[in-house]
Amino acid sequence: MGHARSDRLPSPLSCKPRRLRQRKSTGRATAPSSATVARTRRGGSSLIRASVPCLSNTPAKLVSGTHLALLKGLCPALYTGDNATFACCTYKQMQDMQASLLLSQGVLNRCPSCSENFANIYCQNICSPDQSLFTNVTRFFNRTTAAGDRQLGVLEYQCYYNKRFADQSYHSCKGVRLPATGGYAIGAMCGKYGATLCNSQRWLDFQGDPGNGLAPLKIDFRLMPDGAAVGDGIVPLNGTAWKCNEAVRGSGEKCSCPDCADSCPPLPAPPAPPKTFWVGGMNGVFFVCLVLFGFLAMLFLTFLVWQSCCCCGKKKGQGAEGVGAKPTCSGRASQAIHRFLARTFSSWGTLVASYPITVILLSGLVVVVLASGLVFIELTTNPVELWSSPRSRARQEKAFYDENFGPFFRTNQVILTAKNLSSYSYDSLILGKQNFSGILSMGVLLQLLELQTRLQGIAVWSEAHGRKVSLKDVCYAPLSPVNPTLADCCVNSLLQYFQNNVTRLNMTAPQTQGAQSGMVDWRDHFLYCVNSPLSFQDITALEMSCMADYGGPVFPFLAVGGYTGEEYSESQALILTILLNNFPPSDPRFDFVMLWEERFLNIVREFQQENADNLTVAYMAERSLEDEINRTTWEDLPIFALSYLLIFVYITLALGEYSRCRRIPVDSKLTLGLGGILVVLGAVLASLGFYAYVGVPSSLIIIEVVPFLVLAVGADNIFIFVLEYQQAQPLPGEAPEQRIGRVLGSVAPSMVLCSLSETVCFFLGALTEMPAVRTFALNAALAVMLDFLLQMSLFVALLSLDARRQEASRFDLCCCVRLEKGAPPKRREGLLRSFVRRFYAPVLLNCFSRILVMLLFLLMFCAGIFFLFNVQVGLEQELSVPEDSYMLQYFQDLNQYFMVGVPTYFVTKGGYNFSTVPGMNGVCSSAGCNNNSLTQQIQYATQFPNESFLAIPASSWVDDFIDWLNPFSGCCRRYRNETHNGGFCPSTNSSASCFLNYCMRSQSGAFRPDVTEFNTFLPWFLSDMPNLKCPKGGLGAYDTSVKIGPDGEILASRFMAYHTPLKNSKEYTAALKAARGLSDSITASMREVPGTDPDFQVFPYTITYAFYEQYLTITLAGIVILVLCLMPTFVVCYVLLGMDLRSGTINLVTIVMILVDTVGAMTLWGISYNAISLINLVAAVGISVEFVSHITLSFAISTKPTKLERAREATINMGSAVFAGVAMTNLPGIVVLAFAKAQLIQLFFFRLNLIITLLGMLHGLVFLPVALSYFGPGINRAWEEAQQQSWKEGKLAATHTREIHRNSQVSPSDSKPPAFASKADPTKPGDAGGENGQLPWRGELRRTFMAGGGGRQWRCPAWAWLFPALLLLLLGRGARALYFHIGETEKRCFIEEIPDETMVIGNYRTQMWDKQSETFLPSTPGLGMFVEVKDPDGKVILSRQYGSEGRFTFTSHTPGEHQICLHSNSTRMALFAGGKLRVHLDIQVGEHTNNYPEIAAKDKLTELQLRARQLLDQVEQIQKEQNYQRYREERFRMTSESTNQRVLWWSIAQTLILILTGIWQMRHLKSFFEAKKLV
Repeated sequence: MGHARSDRLPSPLSCKPRRLRQRKSTGRATAPSSATVARTRRGGSSLIRASVPCLSNTPAKLVSGTHLALLKGLCPALYTGDNATFACCTYKQMQDMQASLLLSQGVLNRCPSCSENFANIYCQNICSPDQSLFTNVTRFFNRTTAAGDRQLGVLEYQCYYNKRFADQSYHSCKGVRLPATGGYAIGAMCGKYGATLCNSQRWLDFQGDPGNGLAPLKIDFRLMPDGAAVGDGIVPLNGTAWKCNEAVRGSGEKCSCPDCADSCPPLPAPPAPPKTFWVGGMNGVFFVCLVLFGFLAMLFLTFLVWQSCCCCGKKKGQGAEGVGAKPTCSGRASQAIHRFLARTFSSWGTLVASYPITVILLSGLVVVVLASGLVFIELTTNPVELWSSPRSRARQEKAFYDENFGPFFRTNQVILTAKNLSSYSYDSLILGKQNFSGILSMGVLLQLLELQTRLQGIAVWSEAHGRKVSLKDVCYAPLSPVNPTLADCCVNSLLQYFQNNVTRLNMTAPQTQGAQSGMVDWRDHFLYCVNSPLSFQDITALEMSCMADYGGPVFPFLAVGGYTGEEYSESQALILTILLNNFPPSDPRFDFVMLWEERFLNIVREFQQENADNLTVAYMAERSLEDEINRTTWEDLPIFALSYLLIFVYITLALGEYSRCRRIPVDSKLTLGLGGILVVLGAVLASLGFYAYVGVPSSLIIIEVVPFLVLAVGADNIFIFVLEYQQAQPLPGEAPEQRIGRVLGSVAPSMVLCSLSETVCFFLGALTEMPAVRTFALNAALAVMLDFLLQMSLFVALLSLDARRQEASRFDLCCCVRLEKGAPPKRREGLLRSFVRRFYAPVLLNCFSRILVMLLFLLMFCAGIFFLFNVQVGLEQELSVPEDSYMLQYFQDLNQYFMVGVPTYFVTKGGYNFSTVPGMNGVCSSAGCNNNSLTQQIQYATQFPNESFLAIPASSWVDDFIDWLNPFSGCCRRYRNETHNGGFCPSTNSSASCFLNYCMRSQSGAFRPDVTEFNTFLPWFLSDMPNLKCPKGGLGAYDTSVKIGPDGEILASRFMAYHTPLKNSKEYTAALKAARGLSDSITASMREVPGTDPDFQVFPYTITYAFYEQYLTITLAGIVILVLCLMPTFVVCYVLLGMDLRSGTINLVTIVMILVDTVGAMTLWGISYNAISLINLVAAVGISVEFVSHITLSFAISTKPTKLERAREATINMGSAVFAGVAMTNLPGIVVLAFAKAQLIQLFFFRLNLIITLLGMLHGLVFLPVALSYFGPGINRAWEEAQQQSWKEGKLAATHTREIHRNSQVSPSDSKPPAFASKADPTKPGDAGGENGQLPWRGELRRTFMAGGGGRQWRCPAWAWLFPALLLLLLGRGARALYFHIGETEKRCFIEEIPDETMVIGNYRTQMWDKQSETFLPSTPGLGMFVEVKDPDGKVILSRQYGSEGRFTFTSHTPGEHQICLHSNSTRMALFAGGKLRVHLDIQVGEHTNNYPEIAAKDKLTELQLRARQLLDQVEQIQKEQNYQRYREERFRMTSESTNQRVLWWSIAQTLILILTGIWQMRHLKSFFEAKKLV
């Protein structure tokens, strides 16, 4: 039958061996038009030169010699023996077929069975001796040769295959991978259908479609099922097809797992994620927390029962807590430490207050010297350097990657979405009816092309370098890395399918597809390219390439987004990406990149504004994130300034002590408040300056957080110091400097406790590896320490100057102005302290409230534990920019529309020998490679994307290098002549000196180079540019992926894969963890390869790993840091309180509860746990110490007889100061931060700091006093003994002072305040003057003012009774002298606690107010006073009318509270009685009623006898007092026992009701969820 000749691709003949047979024409064969003929003779639209075959009816010929050898090598299935092999093809045709197969075999050779089956298809079509049985020519043309011979050229023929044979051949090839892209080779061999929609029919149809640019003629493949009759003598070809999981002809290698799913060993499913802990239908953690709360609540109630039983077991008449107990060693140690600190700081305070100017100058000089280091400060803004330690694994891996492969390229991206464009339907000739989204319209594409053209044409002038910068100066050009042109720059967009050419975009062409005819346009080309992005020519009449103008493919996930599955035409977004090279900041090209990106942002911003009506434009440049953070930092500086201003205003106003309006300029503390703020700022600046000196970098978060922390600590100490100074009364003859020293000695131990705890806490917190946390801890520790030192020096000096100014009545802001000398202001109890004493402490510390508080806070703690386990870990990148940033739209669109994640590299370090055969088999994924090789393990992982977070397998330079070396690929050739010295000959070189001179010969089995060949040819491979003849060239894909050493060894290499789309921190962290697990497995398997260094390592790397690595260990790191911070808090409290374990434990537990509840509240308020949160939690420890330690110390050193009284005293004395100094200092500044633009500030500075402050305040001022009242340490007997000793030493001075108070009467015109108004014994325990340093309001007795008849309580205005009440509270037991004002008909009552059989004498004198003289008259003739006295039972024991001045006497017969009431005998109606009376009252009780001089004269007693008489009377009075106290205690105990019993049973009942209600609610919720099918 003759033969057909083809220069390139195989073509059919119609011949049969030794027998001439020609079928009759059935009308199927037709002659084409002359135009078609001419086109076909040139090879049609082929991308490579090809000629069509000729029709021949000659018989098949016996082949031999080189022809037989070539046939045996290419078509082994046709070989039947050396003398029995016939074929219908010539030797020249065999050579042409061999050259034609190079293109496909270079891709398919990695799977031997696929390569064999694919070659067999063409061998059967071209050379099979039975060719005429399964082929039928349907179109041909006539031609005349140069010799004048007439020939028939074949244009189209039919090829009949058995469908099972075709399916087996296709199945063997459908899984073969392209190592460079990670995709499937079948995707490029199936045309418009891609890998997903491809099948055997479509695969073969593409091979026979001349529209693909490769086939020279049309082949109509018809697949027939088994037994189907075709007719006309045609028998479908039913040859042998090798399965991909079996060796060809029983020898060689089978296809590897990545190329053949049937070759894969059974893959164990990845371990399932740990199941959520459930108990029945309830969350397990919630159940445990519920049980924990029940246990703690029952434990607490049991404690109450035990306490009640212990109280019942006490003997009647037993005194207060600890009576008769001896001081413990720890108690004496506590008292000694406190006394030492008090004396030391008292002397220091006196010294500083004596030389304030000198101290201020010296302190200021130290601050200025240290703060001068700020000129050397280095601010760290790189997130990686902030949150990732240089010693961390991610940082070390990043450094290795950057050193060997250069920094990650810079991404500049635009995402376009349509606003008002509806979708439409398009009937495509090649894929049928398709839905197109509105974004895929010509108008939008032209707008995108306009934008892309403007961006590619950017040219910006660099002033610093005196030159113009364009895209080609900075772009990433993979195929032309040196001196690239603009077309070489890597720009990915849908327009690259049209090579960014508007003419090609607008092209249309008529086309006939089967029986349909129509026009094809850009949409048909788009549909083809998204399914076959590697095609050099589509199958439409447009005949356009899909490759980008820079020479690479544009995968659809890089061009469009927001589609479902592979419905690319329904994409909702267009993506434009421009990649730039990255350079270190020291490189001048870094400036070029920054200038280009700045212009990029401006152009896109203008484009966004121009098309705001119909397009949503989301965009970003590599510099965008840093730009936005810097912008919002500067914009939020006024917010921080306002915050500090509010704190300053509050401190200055709150420190003031205002008595009268005219004295406000004198009493204000603006200068002192400003001094306190400057002390804090000086400490912060000095700390920053010191670390700048020593080279420790700082960050913006330190500048923002540390001042707030130090303000909270410093302001608290300032308030405690100043308020204590204002309340302390000067001792007789005491200088102001001594008074300051005395006050400092009393409060300094508490300040030392807090400051030392915080300093050590933060220094230990600096042991963490996280740079930002470590730097913060160092700065905070030093700042707190310097703040304390400056408070002990600079602020004490400022207070000394302010005290001198105030005593001289000089104005605060203008010391030159002086107020007229007048009566000194009366010292009043502050409103806050008065509120705490009168209302807050009584309500908080009553029996019911204490139980309720304990249960509520236990519930909060258990709820905090539950929410702690649900807190989100990580920091979303959206939070790093302000709310008005354009980046938010970009992040939103990125998460919504991007269909693939970030690229990740598996990097190999040195120590692995790639050049050996075992070394290559341990990496590659083709036939003959190890099943646990690097690329095969990555391939396995991609089969479980939900667990591995890998979407696309890794590209492998080893696989492509092996395929490139294979002679079948025709890529690696050498020159024969000596001119080139046997050098590399590119595949594009058609020189005869390279023809068939391949680098390596064919091999049986798995093809592998030896060591010499590997080292020789690898550099050639890496520098070979890929092209149509040799797509395996390594330039662009791998030239930067292999680092070769001077001796040819591979120092580093990388294999790129792609993650699945990662949308949040949790997924990024999980992806990193999975990638590291995979790389560890790869490392272990590659270390088993002979010759591998035991330290060899494979690690994963992408640009995000260094940032998200912290979240792998941040939970454990946070626990360790917080434990390190809590340890010194407990230890310092334990030591300074004299080894008081109980106080230290309560202190520690309260702070832990604050931290747990804070993390729980973070969960409820949407605050994630990350490094910024951790910094705030570390700061929370310091703030919590301020809330807790002062009150704990105040409780520990109190000498009140019971825990409840000591808790009340600590709450009144320290609670108000802590509230004013910590809570109210922080809150105004924190609230202002809610108005900041930066989301980080709103979340982690406003919300989190507000939570910390509120929870610290609640635990410190609510929970802690109650906990101390129950579980606090017992009374410190050493303190009590010291106070009693101090009282005895000051008894004589106290008696003298009492006599002054008893006899003094002061009118309003007197220059000194009345002695009655300050009746505090300066040396008696509980008063201000004692050496123990107790606060002046610690009196022992209670005074209650009553008005009206029948004991009816009446609330007087504060100005009317507040000071008299305070005076009565502070008076001693023996004498009560005071005066008060009442109305003419008003009744005033006093309550006096008097033992039984005790005489009481009251002296009074009244003065009437004269309106004319505006003064009180010396006497009031005609006006009398009615005195009525009732005993505790309400029985009247005295009711008598006296004159305007008189004396009343009575003797008590019942111990308890006696009510003494006085009112005038005025008979005027209350409506007309407008007079005002001043009543001077002096009450003497017990032995003080005796007039001893009179007794001595009457009984003629000597001085010694008189002294003995006095002592006997005092002893008798003491006995009466003791008996009365026993009586009170007995009644109190009985009341307490009764109340405790009632509360206990009520609590038990409440608990039972709560448990039953909870059980009912759980059952109800369970049934509800079951009904709703939620569980």
